[in-house]
Amino acid sequence: MGAYLVRRLALMVLTLFGMSVVIFVLLRIVPGNIADILFDSAGMVDPAEKAKIVAELGLDQPIAAQYLKWIGGLFQGDLGYSYLSEKPTIEEIAPRIPITAKLALLALIFSTVIGVPLGVISAVRQNSGLDYVIRVLSLSGLSLPSFWLGLLILMAAVRYFGDIPIYTRTPASLWDELLLYSLPAAAVGFRSSALVMRLTRSSMLEVLRQDYIRTARSKGASAAAVNFNHGLRNAVLPVITIIGIEAAFLLGGLIVTETVFNIPGVARFLVEAIRWRDYPIVQNLVMFIALVVVVVNLIVDLLYSALDPRIRYAD
Repeated sequence: MGAYLVRRLALMVLTLFGMSVVIFVLLRIVPGNIADILFDSAGMVDPAEKAKIVAELGLDQPIAAQYLKWIGGLFQGDLGYSYLSEKPTIEEIAPRIPITAKLALLALIFSTVIGVPLGVISAVRQNSGLDYVIRVLSLSGLSLPSFWLGLLILMAAVRYFGDIPIYTRTPASLWDELLLYSLPAAAVGFRSSALVMRLTRSSMLEVLRQDYIRTARSKGASAAAVNFNHGLRNAVLPVITIIGIEAAFLLGGLIVTETVFNIPGVARFLVEAIRWRDYPIVQNLVMFIALVVVVVNLIVDLLYSALDPRIRYAD
């Protein structure tokens, strides 16, 4: 187990290093920088002033020198300053991470609480009327875009409650947060729940056909014991994988939802930073999302051995 962890940690470091190089180079080869955008939007073309701004931001240096400066700052805890607001990058990013994390967590809870039980019911009641209803529901969740569903939720809120649940100020209490995040989380979690539901159903169907399930039934075990203790426990590994992937995706994939519901989260801020070529913000946000992805993947792998005694990561 120790050797496995060392290998995985080394692979994580290598992956993050590769991501840092890719995002840094891609940002620099895209035409235009913040100086070009600022001067174009202002209608000014003064080469001397423009060159001065480029030099102040260090954009005239070689790419290798800019990369080493950024990486050196990361190791020292210095994330740089935003080109647009001239504030420390950490002050711009830190307040937005909890907002997106809360929204992603609620969406993940919604998708798991809805998707796993319905997937189990659909597998146990295969080819019944209830199974067909659940399958249609899951296909609907995979087909409906979350932004379209979010707009429908907003229109329904206006129609029946006379109010739009969008982010206008910081919630004063936990209850206000739940009310504010519940609707966008449901819009996002509906798609994730459909994915979890489909995977749970297919995994359960495969497990329920195994010999040990028939043996448990022949010994007189109850339906609940067979379906949950023997069936779901052995079918849950693929579901854990997809839940982990969805957790990593939701942290950076809520761009449209945050825009529709006016939520000042990480994903929406990242799009704005890309539009203005705010390199320090984009680089650090992408690295943060990449770090979350690799850590979640490591946690999922470790959960495998905890949930299934047959899996052991030998040294």
